[in-house]
Order: sequence, then structure tokens, then C-alpha cells
Amino acid sequence: MGFVVRQMQPEEIQLAVGWAAAEGWNPGQFDATTFYNTDPAGFFIGELDGEPIACISGVTYGQSYGFVGFYIVKPEFRGQGYGLQTWNGAITYLKSQSGRIFGLDGVVEQQHNYERSGFRLAHRNSRFQGQFFENFAVDPHLVAIQDVAWEELLAFDRQFFPAERGKFLQAWFQQPQTLSYAYVDSALKGYGAIRPAETGWRIGPLFAVNYPVAERIFRSLVAHTQGAACFLDIPLVNPDAVKLVEVYQMTPMFETGRMYTPQAPPLNLKGLYGITSLELG
Repeated sequence: MGFVVRQMQPEEIQLAVGWAAAEGWNPGQFDATTFYNTDPAGFFIGELDGEPIACISGVTYGQSYGFVGFYIVKPEFRGQGYGLQTWNGAITYLKSQSGRIFGLDGVVEQQHNYERSGFRLAHRNSRFQGQFFENFAVDPHLVAIQDVAWEELLAFDRQFFPAERGKFLQAWFQQPQTLSYAYVDSALKGYGAIRPAETGWRIGPLFAVNYPVAERIFRSLVAHTQGAACFLDIPLVNPDAVKLVEVYQMTPMFETGRMYTPQAPPLNLKGLYGITSLELG
């Protein structure tokens, strides 16, 4: 039978999420279906003699943007060329639309390999962990995300993400136990979400017009975690995001690099305090 790369079946996304958890990525408890349904054609399995040994996603957001994630080869099969073949399956899919920009979050030791495929480092990201026992009050300017006009939310989100992603966000906010707030003061000034993960809670996205708004959303999100571990992925290029994790004494865990090809899209990184997901951007 040999090695083949094929599209992932719906029930196999749990396998990919399980591999991601084993790698220490700590995915959300209910991320699997949301991820897969964003672009079912963009998930791939590398199969050796009928056994899945590798996976990758190349999720498209319309015609202009795509994101590579879930690039995992089972440890005992690494270094044998299976990863590259699986990688090529996702890249071929993303290149089906000419002119599409696509990105990824690459661990430091693999970034030189991604450069060989034309990716260039745009900025560094880091995951931080913290625990919060304080009973932070919910700011009166915060409302449930469902109370914000949908088109206004999508327009705000578009400042920080390279494409419209309404389908993804609707599913993201509706995941069980997910808490999401929008900060409204005559207009939408920020929003954030927190969801249960394999360990603790994952914060993301967290977008805001300035530090005070980001801090108020952050405090309201972590207020209900009751001391459980909270994780936040930040772009280190945003000094106010760095300030946030320092003020709340969060500990750095690991670093990745946001990389793009053929070029980085224009984004408001000064307002990006928490990356949505290392798997889907």
C-alpha cells in the first residue's frame, strides 16, 4: 500500500487534536469540530500501509488567505520523508487559488525548514501561563458577544485577522463553556474569549483598541477560572501585550514564529493582545 496523503475524514480530527495535545499544544476541549468545519477540504492525513502517521491542515479563509496548522508526524516516523509529503498535500491545496497569502506558527527549531518553502518570519509569539484567584469585577462596558451587531464585530475582527472569518467565529463563540465579551463604549472597542482546554483555560482571541480596554476584557475573562491555569499566546512585537502578561505575572512557556508567504498581510498588531489559535491562526 505504501504512503499516501488523503483528505481527513470528520471522525479523524479527534486523532489530530489528540496528537496536538501529546505535543504539548494544549488544544481546547471542544476545538475539534470547529476547526474541521471551518474548511473540511483543508485537513489531510498521511497514511502508511493503512495506518495514519501524519497530519496537517491548510485551512482557507475565502480566496485571499489560508493557514497551515496541525503539522505533526508521529515521533517514530520522523526523518523519513513522510512529513514533507504530507506538507506538500496542504501546500498544493492552498496554492489552488493564485495570489493567496498563507501563514503558519512555526516552532523555533523548524523555522529554517519553512523558509525553504518561501515563508518569512513576520514576528515572534510566545505562550504565557498564569493563575488568577482574584474575584475581578466584570466591567460595566462589557456585554455578551451576542449583543454586538454581527457586521460590526466582523469589521472589527478584520483589523487583526487577514480575512473575513464569520463562519469560524460563530462556531468558536458557541463552543460549550466558552465565555466571550465585547467592550462597547459608544462603539465596539475590543473583544475576547476564553474556553476550556485539555489543561486549564485558553484565552483567545483578545483584540482591543488600547491597553486599558484589553486589560478590562482580560480581567473579566479570567475572573471565573477559580485559580485554574490560564494560557495566552501573544505577539511579542506588541509591547502592551508584553506589559499585560508582565503585570499579571504570567510565565513564558514556549515561543513560535508567525510566518507568511509570499508576504505578511497588513494587520493592526498594536491591538492584538491574544492570538486566536496556533492551529488556525
